[in-house]
Amino acid sequence: MSQNPIADHFQNSLAGLTRAAQSDELQATVKTIADAIARALRNGNKLLLIGNGGSAADAQHIAAEIVGRYKLERPAWAAIALTTDTSALTAIGNDYGIEQIFARQVQGLAQPGDVLIALTTSGRSPNILAALHVARGIGATTVGFTGTRGESLRPICDHLLVAPSDDTPVIQQIHMVAAHAICDDVERALINASGKA
Repeated sequence: MSQNPIADHFQNSLAGLTRAAQSDELQATVKTIADAIARALRNGNKLLLIGNGGSAADAQHIAAEIVGRYKLERPAWAAIALTTDTSALTAIGNDYGIEQIFARQVQGLAQPGDVLIALTTSGRSPNILAALHVARGIGATTVGFTGTRGESLRPICDHLLVAPSDDTPVIQQIHMVAAHAICDDVERALINASGKA
């Protein structure tokens, strides 16, 4: 048992973020995801986001950055976290089972050309997997954010960001750093394309 668990947490977080910062592959994936989102928004499509628990909160955080703003003044863009509508979540969960709470919303809201970001530290959540399958069938771009145990998501994701950790809190921290980098890149790309801030 550690004598200083707080220091240990900071060290574990730093180690995970350092691995991410040194991974050319991860950074290339982040750029590819940002490009896909920018393309979708430029074409009038939207970003949908899903996740459970802490990842649900991260989904809402990312959606807020896109609809509101990240750092620059610019028009609002379309992003929806499918984790926020308690009436939909509870009705779908009650009528169809918790495995369908996101898939049913994706079925009703997603269109070809949209982007779905699915945040799952384990890569095994049944409700996340179901939603990714539905999104693929519709023709949306599927993006997974996971950890080192989530490689099984790769066949159903067009783009998969694997945080270099198997520790849930560290994975989530890396996900949010990557998400902020994506928001920054998307904002700059779309403002530069439009020629106005």
